[in-house]
Amino acid sequence: MKTAVVILNWNGQKLLKQFLPSVIQHSKESKIYVIDNASTDGSVQYLKSNYSAVEIIQLNENLGYAGGYNKGLQDVEEDIFILLNNDVQVTENWLNPILSTFENHKDIAVIQPKILDFNKPDYFEYAGAAGGFIDAYAYPYCRGRIFSTLEKDEGQYDNNLEIFWASGACFAIKRQVFDEENGFDETYFAHQEEIDLCWRIKNRGYKVWFCYESRVYHLGGGTLKNLNPKKTYLNFRNSLYNIIKNVPDKKWFEVLFLRLLLDGIASLNFLINGQFKHIVSVLKAHWVMFSKFKLYFKKRKMNLKSNYFHKSSILFQYFILNNKKFKNLK
Repeated sequence: MKTAVVILNWNGQKLLKQFLPSVIQHSKESKIYVIDNASTDGSVQYLKSNYSAVEIIQLNENLGYAGGYNKGLQDVEEDIFILLNNDVQVTENWLNPILSTFENHKDIAVIQPKILDFNKPDYFEYAGAAGGFIDAYAYPYCRGRIFSTLEKDEGQYDNNLEIFWASGACFAIKRQVFDEENGFDETYFAHQEEIDLCWRIKNRGYKVWFCYESRVYHLGGGTLKNLNPKKTYLNFRNSLYNIIKNVPDKKWFEVLFLRLLLDGIASLNFLINGQFKHIVSVLKAHWVMFSKFKLYFKKRKMNLKSNYFHKSSILFQYFILNNKKFKNLK
């Protein structure tokens, strides 16, 4: 299968200078593309002047993560897309375990490598860690990262297994499946669109996989910092969209209702920490969700029955039972 490493960039010239060399050095098996989301910092000229082998796909406007990839990937013909953030350092032999897994398991549609922190290499990184999961109320968490608690990588998650969602920081997907699902939901703009796509893919009977033999290092926060109120808004809003679109038929209303209540409780944590802008972000997310409810309800597939998520609440596990690590969850 032919492979494309596709990097989405928006005003990331400094990041490209730092991280693109490792991608070129360790990705001999693939063609490398950069989709540029209408950067204004000279990113395109820098690429043209220094990396003639990298194919540049220029967009006329910033379409975000979801729209940028959907538009740009129309010009990519390879069989496997490996969507890579522009702030990821890859390692020697990072591609081979992913490609061999695709070759040997036809039912696996998406793969995520182990994602470690570029600044603290012994620790898992926030965006993906050792594979994504989701709780009973559609709150995402990871093996190796629950909320703001990041675990040290001591080999505790060195096994390949099926996960619920793969991180958008390094997201390998078969082109055929990406096309079957019409890619990401562009209305998400950024954040949790990879969870939505993985959820839809799993509802089709495919698997999402974690491959520990492949390892990358993610700087994180290259576009929006973790404590940015806009990121809070997008995460809460898009997570509610995920519930409306993907939760099985008999449970979606219950899950949505309880999730709204839990969001209110979660906002108390922002209040305690004096993060008032984040409270506004949560309220705005709820308001926009209600205003767009009909639109997203129409996107539901018929007869959704698949139920993959954890039966417990990660908020209860984390804040009440004080279970800060994945292995301690009950």
